[in-house]
Amino acid sequence: MALAINIDELLNGKVIEWERLEFKKGWNPEDVMHSLCAFANDVNNWGGGYIIVGVAEKNGRPVLPPTGLDPNTIDDIQKKLLEISHKIQPNYMPIVQPYVKDGKHILVAYAPAGDVRPYSAPEGLGKKSSKNRNYYIRKSSNTVAARGESLRQLQALAARIPFDDRINHEAELNDLNLGVIREFLQDIGSELYEESASMPFEDLCRQMAIAKGPDEALKPINAGLMFFCKEPHRFFKRAWIEVVLRTDEAGTEFTEKYFKGPLHKQLQDALGFIKSNIIEEKTQKIEGQAEARRFVNYPFEAVEEALANAVYHKSYELGSPIEVQIWPNRMEILSYPGPVPPVDAKILEEHRRIVARDYRNRRVGDFLKELHLTEGRGTGIPIIYDVMEKNGSPEPDFKTDEACTYFLTVLYSHPELILGQSDQDSDQATDQDGDQATDQELKVLELCRQPHSRKEILEELGLSNHQYNYQRHIEPLLERNWLELTVPDKPKSPNQKYKTTKKGLNALQSSKNS
Repeated sequence: MALAINIDELLNGKVIEWERLEFKKGWNPEDVMHSLCAFANDVNNWGGGYIIVGVAEKNGRPVLPPTGLDPNTIDDIQKKLLEISHKIQPNYMPIVQPYVKDGKHILVAYAPAGDVRPYSAPEGLGKKSSKNRNYYIRKSSNTVAARGESLRQLQALAARIPFDDRINHEAELNDLNLGVIREFLQDIGSELYEESASMPFEDLCRQMAIAKGPDEALKPINAGLMFFCKEPHRFFKRAWIEVVLRTDEAGTEFTEKYFKGPLHKQLQDALGFIKSNIIEEKTQKIEGQAEARRFVNYPFEAVEEALANAVYHKSYELGSPIEVQIWPNRMEILSYPGPVPPVDAKILEEHRRIVARDYRNRRVGDFLKELHLTEGRGTGIPIIYDVMEKNGSPEPDFKTDEACTYFLTVLYSHPELILGQSDQDSDQATDQDGDQATDQELKVLELCRQPHSRKEILEELGLSNHQYNYQRHIEPLLERNWLELTVPDKPKSPNQKYKTTKKGLNALQSSKNS
């Protein structure tokens, strides 16, 4: 069986933090046993880790191409690996898979975080050393025996399994959807995609660690339902993303759009909507300079990081959706509760970069990282600061209260692209009165030489037919008398269309003459 991860991305550390990877040039059963125990204890709530045998290590990174293993020993090593797993107490079982990388045979063991911490393993495999047992943990990229404060910390975690990794006793295995699972496996380039078409569904769910329990009572875990159930809000109240477009500062005029379904689909669809309907680019020619200046109202990378972080870090035990409020001059992304310690209001205010070692949703983070929707290395906030600065945008705000009951990200629009201000691109035309028209406005005026409906105009611009886009792209042309209504006495007539006026035609002509 194959693991639900792309082996190339595993080896280059793209989707799994280096601290969660351990490389072994050759087979050393004692070291592997201790590392399995450490990943099972998961003292940092990372979600376990991977042991790759047949790949040498230097400074915590793999040495590629692999040294490889003798293919005649692979079966024997797999059997021994399962034998040493049985020496870990309580009972623990990793998922093992051989691979061929660059013509060399390697073995990958996925050691998921255990449900019944703490786990212990013998100091060694000899008669004497096997009598002494230790609780092993990961410290950075090393496996060590827990002592003192580390041991107390591990023992305190004994009964604490993150919510997203718990069994959901209200759900059944058939609440997970095979089509959604296979699409995910295909998207991440997993070899498990091909096998999933024919293997028993129960085995597939166990292999992906999205279901737990005995054969007679196999149940999905919460993260499995969040990503692979078509309607996760059946099990997690209001687990969706709400996007609210507010066209006035008072907030009295607005439209709403809800994004539901598997978490990654919600995130992808909401980002796609914002990219198509909200993000706008401006090109400005600079005299004496060949290269034009380009900027957007909101850098997409900043929006992507902020919204992905909200999906990753919110609590799905609380019945609160993720809210995206888009105002004329800013975008607010709100989720509940606030950040996990040590991050608090003071740290956010000081713009300090702190990497949390205790994750609220370790499995949610893993799935998002495999889809490249988040990194989970404490880079989100620094990336947002960086891309906003490069775009010439105001500095973003990150807020919470003293009790850390919410997390609010505020992205401010570029001052030259605030909703309600006229769009002025580099190639501008003027009518006889000196009014300027952007390329997009000229496109509408050209289209409306013959009357067109609101829907037809917005579709021509690649936009959806909702009030926000109407107020942004059609209403200003009416106010400037460049467009007129074909049914002026009934503005809301279902037969209403828009036609370019004489003044609008002058703007078109001016653009052709310039």
